[in-house]
Amino acid sequence: MELVIDRVTKQFGNKIAVDNLSITLTQGVYGLLGANGAGKTTLMRMMCGIMTPTSGMIQYNGSDVKSEDYRDELGYLPQDFGYYPDFTAIEFLLYMSSLKGIPTMRAKDKIAELLDNVNLKAVAKKKIKTYSGGMKQRLGIAQALLNNPKILILDEPTGGLDPKERVKFRNIISELGKDRVVLLSTHIVSDVEHIAENILVMKEGRLIHQGARAKILKSIEGKVWECIVSQTEADKLMLQYPIINVRNEKSGVLLRLVSSSKPDKNALLMDASLEDLYLYYFSDQVIEKEEK
Repeated sequence: MELVIDRVTKQFGNKIAVDNLSITLTQGVYGLLGANGAGKTTLMRMMCGIMTPTSGMIQYNGSDVKSEDYRDELGYLPQDFGYYPDFTAIEFLLYMSSLKGIPTMRAKDKIAELLDNVNLKAVAKKKIKTYSGGMKQRLGIAQALLNNPKILILDEPTGGLDPKERVKFRNIISELGKDRVVLLSTHIVSDVEHIAENILVMKEGRLIHQGARAKILKSIEGKVWECIVSQTEADKLMLQYPIINVRNEKSGVLLRLVSSSKPDKNALLMDASLEDLYLYYFSDQVIEKEEK
């Protein structure tokens, strides 16, 4: 099982969205991190055969991603997934099953299993237009799994899910990654940190890091600090460094920040996390924190 992305570039006019990117994906869960405009969605759409690379090649087990054999092995949840509002969940999934060529009886059994897994069994006969955003997202996850795909590509799949739902989703994805390639793109760093064995970091169309969590965190070892300072000093530091966290304490303002050198005489060096890494490279972007 091997999905090969070989020197792939995608250009829109003068803008290069994906820039000479090469990587080979094998069995397991891959987390794709990057700020808006990094090229994540463009890459995923090319991997699904929806977009054609300007140059380069994408193949699965030697077959082009445009082939029917590959589509039969693919499950995809785009960031903006379309629904038929007057369909019930069961009707919608039966319709999607027919598009994927799944026999009706087999589809019905799979649909019942998936609706239970994504916690929609109780509302399976209600119209989709009555669903919340999180419920629609869970239905999207179910449709991506209808054909038991060997390649599963999920673009921002946990948007709209509450913390409890996200934990259940992460457990499902961890299990799926045991016998297929799963690529998960999200802005919620904790989702990637919990379930991805391999992490890919994209910036300006290029992969700037790839590998296990421990491997990629080496790039910011010795650069994560915490210090308690006055409000005046905190204001100065927040203008100078990528700030990970700010908390008001009785003794002052607690800052967690990224710096190549000691930012304050009272600063203490901390163990780095994946969220720290994200802020280091995308300090102008807002991280979506995991809700407590």
